[in-house]
Amino acid sequence: MIKVSVNIVTYNQARFIAEAIESALAQETTFPYEIIVADDCSTDGTREIIERYQEQYPDKIRAILHRTNLGGAGKFNAISAIEASRGDYIATMDGDDYWTHPGKLQKQVAFLDAHPECSTCFHNAHIIWEDGSFAPEVVNGPDQKEISTVEDLVGEDEIWFMATSSVMFRNGLLKEYPDWFYQSKSGDIPRYILLAKKGKIGYLPDVMSVYRKNRDGVSQTDYVWDAEFLYNRIGMYQGINQELNYRFNRVLRKNIARYYKMMLEAKQYRSSYFKRLGVALKYIQLGRPNWQDTKEVLQKHIIPAPVMRLYSAIRLLPYR
Repeated sequence: MIKVSVNIVTYNQARFIAEAIESALAQETTFPYEIIVADDCSTDGTREIIERYQEQYPDKIRAILHRTNLGGAGKFNAISAIEASRGDYIATMDGDDYWTHPGKLQKQVAFLDAHPECSTCFHNAHIIWEDGSFAPEVVNGPDQKEISTVEDLVGEDEIWFMATSSVMFRNGLLKEYPDWFYQSKSGDIPRYILLAKKGKIGYLPDVMSVYRKNRDGVSQTDYVWDAEFLYNRIGMYQGINQELNYRFNRVLRKNIARYYKMMLEAKQYRSSYFKRLGVALKYIQLGRPNWQDTKEVLQKHIIPAPVMRLYSAIRLLPYR
């Protein structure tokens, strides 16, 4: 009986997919596991590489090769891999990441077997920039909690302290998804919230994978100066707020307000005073910022520029 289903999801990652698959094949376990590689209709040769591995390891690798791109920034491709999984546990990996420890699956299975109260576990991971623009670092610091709950996921900043390549969760927990999940451009953040509702989240400090950042990665399309992306993030956190029955309404309102503030610098709004005005008022209403931040927004985005120039001129009159 299969213990773990490894889910590798990919799209146009021909340069990296072989390393991802090889790192899954290198796992040393006392139990059987399968590798599901789901390709979202790649056009750069990724599909052909997957097919060669499937032919070479027919008893280990199953390929899901979509004939059309499912969209959703890879979310629907990931769902297809989850639905095809036969293992008790599911271990996830993006096609441009890879595992660095042959005992990763064994360690995480041992943890989840010993902690039935946990729906999920994850471990530490290296962040490596493909172009070398930043020095390597680890995702989790020494203060990372061994056991986390949904309360730890919710904050005024982004929900993220689990690298995709480090996560393992119990199969069967994600059978239905709310509407806000499908509408979100992010797949990981909503999934972690839904899993945290099912149980606690355990942490192993071992660094056992690499989260590779590259200019072709999905994360590079999440531009904080794009209003469409920011509105999608706002909708996602509104959905999370509803999903959690508004138990964390105050802190999530501040999180949402943060995106409204970023939207003031969005390329679609830079030249439109009236668009920025509505967003600025929304930010102040939801975020309730301190006076210094409020004053800055008032002067820059709410009070019309001619009025501000007149005000400045009047204040300078006694000194002229």
